[in-house]
Amino acid sequence: MSLRRAAGVRIGDILLTIVAWLFFIAAAVLEVGGDAIIRKGLWGKNLVLICLGAAMLAFYGVAVNMVRWDFSRLLGVYVAVFATVAVLFGRFIFKEQIPASTWLGLSVIITGGLIIQFGPNVKL
Repeated sequence: MSLRRAAGVRIGDILLTIVAWLFFIAAAVLEVGGDAIIRKGLWGKNLVLICLGAAMLAFYGVAVNMVRWDFSRLLGVYVAVFATVAVLFGRFIFKEQIPASTWLGLSVIITGGLIIQFGPNVKL
C-alpha cells in the first residue's frame, strides 16, 4: 500500500482542490472589482463603468459556480475568499486604514471557511 493511499489522500483530489481555490480567487476578484467599478461609475455618473461592473458581477457568478461542490460548502468557503479579497482591495487599492476589529473578524471568517473545507463530512 502506498503512502498516499494509506493517508487517504489522492493527488487528483489535491489538484481539484487547488483548481477550486483558483476559481474562488478569480470569482472574488471579479466580484470585488465589479462592485468597485460600479461604485466608481455611480459616483461619477458613468453608465459605461456601471455596465462594465455589472458584466464582471455576471462573470463572477459563473466562475464561482464552476466548482462542483455542494452549494452550501461552495458558498461557505467562497465567502471566506471573498471577504479576504474585499479587505485586501480596501487596504491596497483604495488605501483604506483597516481597523484591527476588521482583521480580527476576517480571521474568524477565514477560520470558518477552513472548517467548512477541511472539517469532517458528517451529515446532520
